[in-house]
Amino acid sequence: MNLLRRTVRIPMNTFCLHRTFAASALHLAPVQLPSRAESHLWYLVPDEVKSVSLLGQYSEILSPCENEYVACIRGEQLKKTALLARVLVRTTIARYQTDGYIDPRSLKFRKNIHGKPELEWDNDDSGSRPPVQFNISHTASLIACGVTNSSPIGVDIEKKDRKIQNNIISFARRYFTPNEVERLSSISDLNVQRQHFLKLWTLKEAYVKALGKGISALPFSTFTIKSRNFEKKELNGSGDSDPEITVESVDGQRSLLSNWQFTLLELAGTHFAAVCVARDGSMGDKCFTPKKLTVMKTIPFVGDESMSGTDAAIVCGF
Repeated sequence: MNLLRRTVRIPMNTFCLHRTFAASALHLAPVQLPSRAESHLWYLVPDEVKSVSLLGQYSEILSPCENEYVACIRGEQLKKTALLARVLVRTTIARYQTDGYIDPRSLKFRKNIHGKPELEWDNDDSGSRPPVQFNISHTASLIACGVTNSSPIGVDIEKKDRKIQNNIISFARRYFTPNEVERLSSISDLNVQRQHFLKLWTLKEAYVKALGKGISALPFSTFTIKSRNFEKKELNGSGDSDPEITVESVDGQRSLLSNWQFTLLELAGTHFAAVCVARDGSMGDKCFTPKKLTVMKTIPFVGDESMSGTDAAIVCGF
């Protein structure tokens, strides 16, 4: 949620990610790459990583420039968040092995013209590179990384109890569509209004991130997020995303409605998480296969736990 003064930003500069490693690689349990009908969401809770030794091992995964960036951050909690965000990206991607082991320290990144981080593979990696698409979002208290097989993905998270400094309606008029402002204005309970605002922002942020653009390239006022009311529910075994949340451009181009699939979660009981994934249209322009979403909690090199079907990953209403 950039305009609401989200703090740490984690750069992924291409030029500084080349290095040679002498240390032996730490063990990561391999994970099968999602099918074209799946997406994965991994999350990490920084407060649960307490081992100084483990944090030191994490530092060894980062590139010299990444470590230099982390060292320059003021405040130990912000340093830790920056470190763990980079570690989650590297270790998550490295799990998806195809023809051989992927060292998380060997991964290189670049940014597209709008600043979205992407993987950069060497030319000789073409035979073993997994077709991974990823996106990351974080607060000081939770970090999430979404992964798909080839499909563009956008992820955004925000604390459920985040306070909004601005007047919500005045702020919404600056960035949201008239339809969205009208719906916010109709909510009389101020706490419910604040939570609806946070949900809407995360959905919009996830959408522009999935497109690979920033808010400057695709202003929030140019598209409307719509839904039908429904009760919150656990992400069940099928992991199906909510089909009711859609996006529509303000100029009435309804083709956008069928191209993207949204999931809005209450994650870990503390955060709203929005996941936006391009639908699989391999069966035809008008036949899209809903993607199953699997949610995993991790402490890299320590342990992983499936959260799908639990009260830690609940699909919530909007």
